[in-house]
Amino acid sequence: MNDISKSKGAWEPKIIAFLCNWCSYAGADLAGVSRYQYPPSIRIVRVPCSGRVSPNLILDALRSGADGVLVSGCHPGDCHYISGNYYARRRFALLKRFLEFVGVEPDRVNFTWISASEGEQFAQVATEVTERVRKLGPATHLLKEF
Repeated sequence: MNDISKSKGAWEPKIIAFLCNWCSYAGADLAGVSRYQYPPSIRIVRVPCSGRVSPNLILDALRSGADGVLVSGCHPGDCHYISGNYYARRRFALLKRFLEFVGVEPDRVNFTWISASEGEQFAQVATEVTERVRKLGPATHLLKEF
């Protein structure tokens, strides 16, 4: 992006969303089918379970130029794989503390629970995450030099 478009306020954050196949991805699909409006800055990556999202995936997304990351899974107790979302929640809590330690703003990485029937909730979360990341501006930490 050139300096002219940045100065005009045209910057849009790039947000990678790792969504559980069984709940959150279906919720995002419902949001689209129901025509709920949410920012186009969200790039969705469909994963089998939020428990399969390793901290390395999140760090790689940030290193590769993402301004924010959203991880979303099934509500506690509703995981298709029984306890995958509990593993995800535990990993996420540790990763958040690590990212704060290395100087990454806490609002750049978000975790939420969205079920397949919560399309409107997905649109609301996507909008809130995008606004939080937009206020922080472009990511400067963990960027890979090319």
